[in-house]
Amino acid sequence: MDFAYKHIVVALDGSDASDAAFKKSLDIAKRNDSQLILTHIVDSRTFATAEAYDKTLSERAERYANDLLNGYSKKARAAGVENLAHCIEYGSPKVKIAKDVAAAYEADLIICGATGLNAVERFLIGSVSESITRYANCDVLVVR
Repeated sequence: MDFAYKHIVVALDGSDASDAAFKKSLDIAKRNDSQLILTHIVDSRTFATAEAYDKTLSERAERYANDLLNGYSKKARAAGVENLAHCIEYGSPKVKIAKDVAAAYEADLIICGATGLNAVERFLIGSVSESITRYANCDVLVVR
């Protein structure tokens, strides 16, 4: 059976684990001649109440997301992956990646790191990677 991944969503948050996921996604994208969708979800739940005190919080979060994805785009192009897309969404990464982003790009593979930046949330209600594997309608690769 000849099966190739054509639309790969890679979840990026700036953590070491997401960096490892990105590196793995480069190999898979090159091998399959795939589109690589670089995705960052701004977890707006974390700053919804704080923004009442600091109006620039969402602007800084969006600037961080753009800088993050632009940096990964440069690395991907340097590694020989040209078919790239950027996706910045707002909301819960657990929901957005598995349901919204994957569906919007017709993803057949989601790649994410085993752990991300939010250790407190992982301890209290479970990890983003666990949620993605549970709710995604496509294959999921969790990179350690």
